Amino acid sequence: MRAQSSATAATPIAVDAPAQPRAGTLQAALGVVAFSLTFPATAWGLEGFGPWSLVAVRSVLAAVLAGGCLLALRVPPPARRHWPGLAVVAAGVVLGFPLLTTLALETSTTAHAAVVVGLLPLTTALLSALRFGIRPSRTFWAAALAGAAAVVAFTVQQSGGALTTADGYLFGALLVCAAGYTEGGRLARVMPGWQVIGWALVLCLPLTVPAAALALAHEPVRLGVHSVAGLLWVAAGSQFLGLVVWYRGMAAVGIPKASQLQLAQPLLTLVWSVLLLGEHLTAAAPVTAVAVLVCIAVTQRARG
Repeated sequence: MRAQSSATAATPIAVDAPAQPRAGTLQAALGVVAFSLTFPATAWGLEGFGPWSLVAVRSVLAAVLAGGCLLALRVPPPARRHWPGLAVVAAGVVLGFPLLTTLALETSTTAHAAVVVGLLPLTTALLSALRFGIRPSRTFWAAALAGAAAVVAFTVQQSGGALTTADGYLFGALLVCAAGYTEGGRLARVMPGWQVIGWALVLCLPLTVPAAALALAHEPVRLGVHSVAGLLWVAAGSQFLGLVVWYRGMAAVGIPKASQLQLAQPLLTLVWSVLLLGEHLTAAAPVTAVAVLVCIAVTQRARG
């Protein structure tokens, strides 16, 4: 119980700050793998649910899972000073990003939507620098910019280079998610990462429960293997478990370095889109993959 009650302490705790940076890097990488399945799973979910129903129901299911864990472990509520940060996490990660990307995926392919996560590492690093005064090295920034440029060029080329009306949703999602990641990474230094996303999900229940009821009443539902599997993954994998290990990783290795691991996420998403959705990739994929891995290696070694 001491470990749980320490979630409200004023000083950082050790539970989400492993002594070995490799452990934090591994946890952040597992989060990236979980996130890379989000767009294909969302596309599956949209086969049987409307966009508003899918987003609301996934948030409710994830909140039930998180709330059950909080109750079972008798975790006390966070200190009052932490609630504004949790509200930012809730607005960006629980509500904003899922809603905007789901709306985008109604008219956009997963390859085109991957542009947003290609820019997310750089945006998260920029917001964390502005928010907390973090000053990574020039080498870090050069590698981050190069990696982001490589990912954007590849994903735009995959979608034919055409801009769609979904781009407004995607870039909006980029900004709100980066803000949620930044605040979540900060909070994960003073409370366990799973509690950060858990309380953010619970905080949204007064909005997501009535939204789910309203959306299900007005949007058609066609249950199938794909739609149910997609819903379960985005609820349990992307919305809760993936964010648990992701915030733990950010707390251990720092927001800028952890965010650069997401440079690999668009490429992983494209792999899943081929295996799960039957989309086709060009020969540029392995070349871009090598370039991205080099950039990740440089950012992980750079000192800031």
